[in-house]
Amino acid sequence: MPSPIPVSRLLPKDLFPSVDAGACSSPLLKHGHTLHVPAPRPAGHGRYSRPWASVIVWPELRAVEPLGSGGFGSVFSAQYLGQSAALKRVNRSTKNRLASRHSFWNELNAAHARHRNIVRVLAASTCVPAEPWYEGCVGCVLMELCVSDLQQRIYGAAPLEETRSLRYAADVTHGLRFLHAHGVLHLDIKPANLLLSRDDVVKIADFGCSVKLEPGSDAVSPQLSHVGGTFTHRAPELLRGEPVSAKADVFSFAITLWQLLTREPPYVGDRQYVIYAVVAREMRPPLHGHAVFSGARGHVFSALLSRCWSAQPQNRPSSEELTEELLLLRGPGAPDT
Repeated sequence: MPSPIPVSRLLPKDLFPSVDAGACSSPLLKHGHTLHVPAPRPAGHGRYSRPWASVIVWPELRAVEPLGSGGFGSVFSAQYLGQSAALKRVNRSTKNRLASRHSFWNELNAAHARHRNIVRVLAASTCVPAEPWYEGCVGCVLMELCVSDLQQRIYGAAPLEETRSLRYAADVTHGLRFLHAHGVLHLDIKPANLLLSRDDVVKIADFGCSVKLEPGSDAVSPQLSHVGGTFTHRAPELLRGEPVSAKADVFSFAITLWQLLTREPPYVGDRQYVIYAVVAREMRPPLHGHAVFSGARGHVFSALLSRCWSAQPQNRPSSEELTEELLLLRGPGAPDT
């Protein structure tokens, strides 16, 4: 039987204020109750909006076209209530059904975040139509539609100048700063999960590996963290199965920034070799042989990356410190996105 969507993970009222909460909506809504959730103190530009409703009006979902697929799901472009949207269908894993369910609920860890650099969730449901297309589906998440991602942008044909690379990086740190301030660890920061909007703004997406910290805690125990994610970008403490904190996202950000600056893949070779070398030998992407790391400015980049991907999490800067450092790197007049 499908699980009801918790009242904390719901459709924004301003998108569809007259929806009829059906069988899969929160039981609190059925009886006319409203749950008031105190919002944490916001960090930077953004807010946590209060929840309202949680249904997907399936007859209003049209023109579904495939965009891509990942470990537990597939993403499609669609029209929903007259607006362009992205539909993520989380699929049931035949090898690990519990992991696929976790992936769906993790997608909603930042569902009520309203921030310029975080993909906005519009609706989510575990109640899907009884049609062949939805067979094997754990649940669906409707999100704002973006036009590209940093993976495509970095390795595309057009050159990626330093000023734009740093602006993209600043967008990521602003999003991470907001998430970390609200106790959300993404744990899968990489170029493919950093989407680009039509106005060329980076938005953090794909929260399938994310975790929500307990109030007052700054780390999560290994049994709660996920073994998924992308090994090339994962912090060594995650690879070792140790407790993780927001500093794990900082490590992943450093690998991504290196890619933005060099336009090269971070590692080559067998997966097991890379994991062993990162953990046991502290292997990192090379800081020599690239023009971007030469001269006084290049040394600043090298020093920043070295701190961000330090083997010791406590030696890495926070996402808040990263935001300030990138603003200085971008120079006077750079907008504080």
